[in-house]
Amino acid sequence: RIPLIRFKSIKKQLKEKGELEEFWRNHHPDVFARRYLHCFPADIALSVGTASERLYDYMNAQYYGVVSVGTPPQRFTVVFDTGSSNFWVPSAYCISEACRVHQKFKSFKSDSYEHGGEAFSLQYGSGQLLGIAGKDTLQISNISIKGQDFGESVFEPGTTFVLAHFDGVLGLGYPSLSVGNALPVFDSIMNQNLVEEPIFSFYLKRGDDTENGGELILGGIDHSLYKGSIHWVPVTEKSYWQIHVNNIKIQGRVAFCSHGCEAIVDSGTSLITGPSSQIRRLQEYIGASPSNTGEFLVDCRRLSSLPHISFTIGHREYKLTAEQYIIKESIDDQTFCMSGFQSLDIPTRTGSLWILGDVFMSAFYCIFDRGNDRVGFAKAV
Repeated sequence: RIPLIRFKSIKKQLKEKGELEEFWRNHHPDVFARRYLHCFPADIALSVGTASERLYDYMNAQYYGVVSVGTPPQRFTVVFDTGSSNFWVPSAYCISEACRVHQKFKSFKSDSYEHGGEAFSLQYGSGQLLGIAGKDTLQISNISIKGQDFGESVFEPGTTFVLAHFDGVLGLGYPSLSVGNALPVFDSIMNQNLVEEPIFSFYLKRGDDTENGGELILGGIDHSLYKGSIHWVPVTEKSYWQIHVNNIKIQGRVAFCSHGCEAIVDSGTSLITGPSSQIRRLQEYIGASPSNTGEFLVDCRRLSSLPHISFTIGHREYKLTAEQYIIKESIDDQTFCMSGFQSLDIPTRTGSLWILGDVFMSAFYCIFDRGNDRVGFAKAV
């Protein structure tokens, strides 16, 4: 059981300093990350605008937990990310500005460290995160994993990671998504028989309580964190946690995805993303207008009149109210209401993918079952 801590996102920090508009201008983003594109064959990952960094997924990231690497243990704060499969932390040998302000792994101080001898790179738009592969003991809560594959980053591109509250990323996706044949952390946990069941579950809390952001449970389900029953849907492609969505409704009427579409359940993306043409229409439905900092804002006084938006998954409706899909942010005694939907085009053979990020996941208790390759949802308490 790993407590998750909720911090201010990188984007909110930039906004509070009045630097967000300049950041976007300097980085020419096509608004959101393209983290996913390198994982699709070239013929599928059609032409898309490239961002100068592929780190925008983590721009909004708010939920982190603590892990330890090495003997004796060295502590790191990580994003637990179901949308990737590698685990990496900054290296003591890292030369980037981001590494100067984060915890760094000192391999020479760990008795259990094994040098992998391989270099690895994770592609982030025009920049690459470069590192060295190694193995060491990883401690997550009361679980101790021997010889875990991980990366020590020696170069982190751009400025995004400088502001991050987290040191690294711990991927919880399938092995096929892993770069450099590194065995993902949860696969090591299963192989070493460290959990009773091959499942993990997320409970993400929204609200102002930064200390208690929810929890990640490895190997089990906390039945006190949801009400009603769990409904399961099969994983349709074992790389991301990809599932089939029957349709998407606004106020009970089918508005998008009328013939079905695919979605990724992704704890490393904070918003719900979808194809830009459809998200543009959705923003119009809820009366959201673009701001100069790239977000879509709605009038906070209108929340009670906004429609509910439902995702039909496994022929069951998962309804989000405006209180759940609108994000309230207070800056200098002013409250802004931001749409929890964002455009992101991820073309595949079966059409564009949607991403069900933290805005969706915080409304439901989410269970990821590797034993049966399925995802379960129940109404979060």
